[in-house]
Amino acid sequence: MAGVDKQLILESVGPVQAILDAHDGVVNVIDTSDGVIMISLEGGCTGCSSTPMTAMQIYYSLMKLEDVKDVIFVNGELPAYMRAFIDDKLGNESSN
Repeated sequence: MAGVDKQLILESVGPVQAILDAHDGVVNVIDTSDGVIMISLEGGCTGCSSTPMTAMQIYYSLMKLEDVKDVIFVNGELPAYMRAFIDDKLGNESSN
């Protein structure tokens, strides 16, 4: 399977894009092979206390895409408990 389209990924970060733009944050899509999206949050995101919340919103948006199997933040910005919270939320949404 080919990678997921990088432009689609960037378009799907949704509501956080305006915040990223305002704070010089950059979503760098490193790899999309086999539906596993590898992302680095750079620029203004580096050291920002809001970065885990930004990562959570990006994870939530991207996991809704059909071809996306997982989202990995290479900088480690999505704590495991946030990932579990979103996975539960997505599971509940799909069962409704």
